[in-house]
Amino acid sequence: MSKYSLPLPPSLLLLIVAFSGRFLLMVDSRTYPGDIEVLKDLKNGLSSRSVSSGSCLSSWDFSLDPCDNIFGKHFTCGFRCDRVVSRSYRVTEITLDPAGYSGSLSSTTWSLPYLRTLDVSDNSFSGSIPDSLSNLTGLRRLSLSRNSLSGHIPESLSSLSELEELCLDNNHIHGPIPSSLNRLGSLKRLEIQRNNLTGEIPDLGSLRKLFFFDASDNELSGEVPVTLPSSLVEISIRNNNLEGKLPNNVGNLRFLQVMDLSQNNLNGPVSSALFDHPSLQQLTLSHNNFTSLEVPGDKGVNSSLVALDLSYNELGGLLPAFMGSMPELSALSLEHNKFTGMIPSQYALKAAVPVDGTSTFKRLLLGGNYLFGLIPDALMGLKPGSVNVSLVDNCLYRCPDVYFFCQGGDQKSLVACKSFGPAIP
Repeated sequence: MSKYSLPLPPSLLLLIVAFSGRFLLMVDSRTYPGDIEVLKDLKNGLSSRSVSSGSCLSSWDFSLDPCDNIFGKHFTCGFRCDRVVSRSYRVTEITLDPAGYSGSLSSTTWSLPYLRTLDVSDNSFSGSIPDSLSNLTGLRRLSLSRNSLSGHIPESLSSLSELEELCLDNNHIHGPIPSSLNRLGSLKRLEIQRNNLTGEIPDLGSLRKLFFFDASDNELSGEVPVTLPSSLVEISIRNNNLEGKLPNNVGNLRFLQVMDLSQNNLNGPVSSALFDHPSLQQLTLSHNNFTSLEVPGDKGVNSSLVALDLSYNELGGLLPAFMGSMPELSALSLEHNKFTGMIPSQYALKAAVPVDGTSTFKRLLLGGNYLFGLIPDALMGLKPGSVNVSLVDNCLYRCPDVYFFCQGGDQKSLVACKSFGPAIP
């Protein structure tokens, strides 16, 4: 020991060791500098008036190490960091709280190669979707939903090869759906509904993992694509300008559970493949121009349909009796078509008489057709509130308001019924 050295008190020695350990911890866990710069750009690009006190974004203090500092929690509010390389942390997730932040995402030069999730939905971001998002090569979930974004969907997003969820819904995006999205081979969920998208739906057949696709409430045209991914579980393209017939291979979507193509200009027959589909549970084709129904070979006894809506079409002929034999069907709407004839006894029994192993009708809407004849006895015994049944606006002359299913609208006039067809007595 040097003659100039003095023994240190144990308490002071312990304090120095503790401080040194804390210092080493700080050195060993710095946030990658490039990530900090991107976070700064994001915050600085927003309107200061939209960054409310108490929000996650307001807590971002870049005078401290944002991923790990001794003054706060291990990770800063609003994003997550993981230690993915030696001696540093990388930002892997950004989720802004829905605080109504306003500003432009394009003011940020996105360069976060380890980012896995970017969710800035439910805010007031405007401007276009920046091409620099294609730099986020490790991104698996991108959600820009419910903002005020405009412009086109960038072709550059197709370079995000690991992307599993792309949510651009509820914005003001216009232009076509890029065919380059077909290169997103890992994509499982695609939400582009409630925008101003135009043009035809491109070939998405290479998206072999896609199980959810929603392009509703746009201005898309053309026909329903023949090349829809066979992996789809739910598809919704309602309220667009689609036309033509349903593709013959719609039955090949063997995992499909929900299909909504309502409020388009589709025509021709409704394929029997939809009525004996092994997994389809909800089918909505209302507000189109379908003219006929194909009867399934099994008469519907193997159908998995729970809810079926074919209202507001041009369907005619007798009511399809096989729908009363579908074991799981509990909601059927055929109103506002051109059906005639008498109400099948199968319908009445399914609404009024529970049978083990099958579902009864909870909703049976047959109004706005040209049905005539006597109301089946099984329906006459129903009590108000037990089942939602409507028979208004038909040619059922013995359907007084005393019955709840005859309330809410008159029957058609005798002249209208006679002019429709000589079969109506």
